[in-house]
Amino acid sequence: MKGFEKLQPPKEGHPITLKGGQLIVPDHPIIPFIEGDGTGRDIWRASVRVFDAAVKKAYGGKRRIVWFEVYAGEKAFNTFNNWLPDDTVEAFRTYLVGIKGPLTTPVGGGIRSLNVALRQMLDLYVCLRPVRYFRGVPSPVKHPELVDMVIFRENTEDIYAGIEWEAESPEARKIIAFLQTEMGVKKIRFPKTSAIGIKPISREGTERLVDAAIQYALLHKRKSVNMVHKGNIMKFTEGAFRDWGYALAASKYRNETVSIRESWILDNKEKNANLTVEENARAIEPGYKDMTPDQQATVRKEVEAGLALWPTHGDGKWKRKLMIKDSIADVTLQQTITRADEFDVIATPNLNGDYLSDALAAQIGGIGIAPGGNINYLTGHAIFEATHGTAPKYADLDKVNPGSVILSGDMMLRHMGWHEAADLVVQGLERTIAQRRVTYDFARLLRAEGATDVKELKCSEFATAVIENMG
Repeated sequence: MKGFEKLQPPKEGHPITLKGGQLIVPDHPIIPFIEGDGTGRDIWRASVRVFDAAVKKAYGGKRRIVWFEVYAGEKAFNTFNNWLPDDTVEAFRTYLVGIKGPLTTPVGGGIRSLNVALRQMLDLYVCLRPVRYFRGVPSPVKHPELVDMVIFRENTEDIYAGIEWEAESPEARKIIAFLQTEMGVKKIRFPKTSAIGIKPISREGTERLVDAAIQYALLHKRKSVNMVHKGNIMKFTEGAFRDWGYALAASKYRNETVSIRESWILDNKEKNANLTVEENARAIEPGYKDMTPDQQATVRKEVEAGLALWPTHGDGKWKRKLMIKDSIADVTLQQTITRADEFDVIATPNLNGDYLSDALAAQIGGIGIAPGGNINYLTGHAIFEATHGTAPKYADLDKVNPGSVILSGDMMLRHMGWHEAADLVVQGLERTIAQRRVTYDFARLLRAEGATDVKELKCSEFATAVIENMG
């Protein structure tokens, strides 16, 4: 274990470790936490009471979390003159699992997002965002109860890699000159004033993300994994993401999965046993007749490969497999509103995941109740976090909704294997909201809908109510 320069770790408790790909969690694990900036202070004080109460109630005092405060954001800068001290990164690296509130990142050049920095330093390649509806939460859509999705957002690549150059800078001019002279690029509309960014998406990055999504779906008996992409425009980045995802599913999880097009092929054969390969190809590809001979041959090979699955997937067996499918990002943003029940586990590149997770959160009550986790399933490292901002105008007013951090703690406890405590957290939250005992954000919306039995609670009072409603 590497030493700390300025922080003093707890003298009691023990680190979580990884053995054989599994977390080994002691009864008194040391968990680093960042309380967060702005409203983070109120939220953390409320949330940690919920976590400690759930653990105590679930295990009768046998288990207990040993909290270790570390620093980032404004509190770190005011204390150590450093927005993200090395000790903080080392604490998360040493103890594997941690949790944090919202952080401030100054606007402007020179300081990158602290959240992105932590993800990249620890290679937390999955941003896990479960989105589900709690009964009684105000929602702008007619059927929020249909929303029950889990987003696996790739967390280290795409434009979030931070590879970009300012417009009219020497570096931008150099890159543009290279693209024009060496690569023959002619599509930069205004080269003299263009900023330039680079979008890396790799096979390895895609495969480990999709692998994690499929494992999660199989473990939790979900019905599908949907790869959301913009491959119709970005064919060699997001299009490759889709293709690599399908290939990974077929090679590593052949007996457990079926692709959407394979299901069409098998279903066509089941409906008409005498259907030829050519007829099946025409059925799954509406534009088949307008294709070139080579393109038609490719579709026929796809049909033949699908029919080869008959012993393991035919006669309706494919209906019990995990469905692997894909959809275009912009269409997905529409259909997750109009057909929410058709989406389950979603795997997607970084930027799509950012848009999609916040848009879905709006359907189930807003980002104030949306949890998140940043995870490396290979090393065991994970940081769970509030997904909203710091809302500094509400800081220290004991007013805001702590739901995002509370549910992030639920995710953390499940990641640790402490499911009994996690169930109590969710139970307490569900009951409290159903009783219409809520913070100001939900109270305002419920009253706007005509509710007259709402009891508006402070942040700390909401935590007390959640604890009272456990068990």
